[in-house]
Amino acid sequence: MNPYVLLVLLSSLGLGTTLTFASSHWLLAWMGLEINTLAIIPLMSQHHHPRAVEATTKYFLTQATAAAVILFAGTTNAWTQGAWDINGMSDPLANTMLIIALALKIGLAPMHLWMPEVLQGLDLTTGLILSTWQKLAPLALIMQTAQNVDPLLLTTLGLLSTLIGGWGGLNQTQLRKILAYSSIAHMGWMVIILQYAPQLTLLALLMYILMTTAAFLALKVFNATKINALATAWSKAPILSATTTLLLLSLAGLPPLTGFMPKWLILQELTKQNLPMTATVMALAALLSLYFYLRLCYTMALTISPNMNSSTLPWRTNINQPSLLLALFSTAALILLPITPAILMLTT
Repeated sequence: MNPYVLLVLLSSLGLGTTLTFASSHWLLAWMGLEINTLAIIPLMSQHHHPRAVEATTKYFLTQATAAAVILFAGTTNAWTQGAWDINGMSDPLANTMLIIALALKIGLAPMHLWMPEVLQGLDLTTGLILSTWQKLAPLALIMQTAQNVDPLLLTTLGLLSTLIGGWGGLNQTQLRKILAYSSIAHMGWMVIILQYAPQLTLLALLMYILMTTAAFLALKVFNATKINALATAWSKAPILSATTTLLLLSLAGLPPLTGFMPKWLILQELTKQNLPMTATVMALAALLSLYFYLRLCYTMALTISPNMNSSTLPWRTNINQPSLLLALFSTAALILLPITPAILMLTT
């Protein structure tokens, strides 16, 4: 892609998200979401592969539907309450429609069906943008309007997302689909605690972005899109393979890695809110996610590539790609747990 075109598209992505962050009017927020969607469409279809075009079409139709429902919800609230302010969403029907539309935008269950299929058709770099940056603007709107929504709706969305995100990833062989179900599960953790402790939602989002970015960058270095491709990773870069194994365990939420921090704090807060059954279900759903992460770790650390006449021998070539970003994000995704109190002070 032409560097100038790429610069315009990435700038538009930043502009759309910033516009949504800064707006207090529903039309401006909607415009920011639309700029965001239109900016990533060319990035998704840049390889002109039929699978990429299919994923782009699915993404466009899904996001256009969600944007139409958001605009309809804002109009309904303005019709009944006479206000276009984001914080003035007091009509129950408009609030429910809005949360469902925003859940569709970020891939919360049961509006998640587009997410694995779309991510599967993208390259790893664009998939990283879709899994991290594209979540920011809708989540900001959910955080601004969550206090006016029925708590049962957010709790249901959160529980369904963690359960389906765990179950859906169990039988997958494609790494991008596994990361898509991982994203659905993490979004569920963020949404379920939003009504009780919004600062924990911010913390979980930050940790998710750190860990997911490190995972996508590592897979890009290995050029791996299937589980069996991870078996050749050790011969290419042993140290990076060990780090990636720890990254996957951090995404699963195992102590003493960084990924344990948000889950630990969210379960603690749910218990404080007298919701022990909800906390128990969330903890059990995390075990489902842990299982498919352990499959990836097993493939990377305990298997070797097949050596048959029908298989292609992976050459042990040196990896010359820049790794500063990967090193920074990997370090943050592995060793931040001891400074949890300091991070909590920054988010409150």
